[in-house]
Amino acid sequence: MTLESLSLRCGACGHTEPLRSLAWRCAKCHGVLDLDGFAAAPPSLTDLAGRGTSLWRYREALPIAEPGDITMGEGMTPLVGAPGRPGVTLKVDHLMPTGSFKDRGAVMLVALAARLGVARLMADSSGNAGTAVAAYAARAGIACDVYVPADTSAGKVGQLRAYGAAVHQIPGSREDTARAAALAAGEPGVFYASHVYHPFFVHGTKTYVYEVWEQLGGRLPDTLVLPVGNGTLVLGAHLACAELLEAGHIGRFPRIVAVQAAGCAPLAAAFAGGSPVPANVGTQGTVAEGIAIARPARGAQILAAVRATGGAVVTVTDEQVRAAHAALARSGLYVEPTSAVCWAAIEAGEVEPAGTVVAPLCGSGLKSKPPVM
Repeated sequence: MTLESLSLRCGACGHTEPLRSLAWRCAKCHGVLDLDGFAAAPPSLTDLAGRGTSLWRYREALPIAEPGDITMGEGMTPLVGAPGRPGVTLKVDHLMPTGSFKDRGAVMLVALAARLGVARLMADSSGNAGTAVAAYAARAGIACDVYVPADTSAGKVGQLRAYGAAVHQIPGSREDTARAAALAAGEPGVFYASHVYHPFFVHGTKTYVYEVWEQLGGRLPDTLVLPVGNGTLVLGAHLACAELLEAGHIGRFPRIVAVQAAGCAPLAAAFAGGSPVPANVGTQGTVAEGIAIARPARGAQILAAVRATGGAVVTVTDEQVRAAHAALARSGLYVEPTSAVCWAAIEAGEVEPAGTVVAPLCGSGLKSKPPVM
């Protein structure tokens, strides 16, 4: 497989663009693009014996080769027991190199940018995706602009600047930031390293589930509980499950329970109402800033993925998030408020107690202000 054999296909109208075009959305209908021409060949447990401990151990399932001068050993984060819940396991993804699970997708995007020889890339983010892209861009020697909401946590803004990124703080909502980034993405020669729009990112986040499968001895739990805003982890998880199932490495899909903040829950409202597309909702504000996405671009794909597993989209209140954040800290796990939403849902009884459950801790608490109790 070569990059020349891969293309980007619009899920809405079928229009295709070569991967080297730097396209980030469909030129005809502005729909989202998915990767075409790639077939994953997930390695078996036997194949994996003796390989390195980064996510690149799953190389047959990834659309680009390991970038030796860019990688920071991202992946293979530990599983730990959840406090007081013997059937629940937490995957400590906030121990990634930049402090969040977004490293999984960011390294893919920057590896691609380096292979394509681009001189400048840009991203937009509520914080973690931007910091991940900026870090790997710094390692690759590629100039980087990151657009973030003006109220992004000071820790994340400081991290971006430390990596040498040009930070653009945009007043207003997360959607205002996305619009500003979309305008900049139209400039010639700019690679839009979007965790939302570029499908390479999802092929990175799918390694979360590959690791869970391997760490559990070649099986998956009954339920995966995942936070959802733009949905890159949900979509990556669903993709990995499909690839593992097709390869015969698992016998069934786990349920996916996606968790939104009650103050910004377009997917939960759509799920409850049976709609195939996100509901039109306003953002009331939430301590879970990382998932405060009122108009997720891949919302229809997220809803379809959750429904296909027999799962659900649920919500938690800010009070529940604050309580979960404190409880995790008292058990030795210090995460950002957004990373506490899955534990909040489990503690609130939003996840069926039967069977085994795995949930992620996605971002470090050192990046953001703790929520006010």
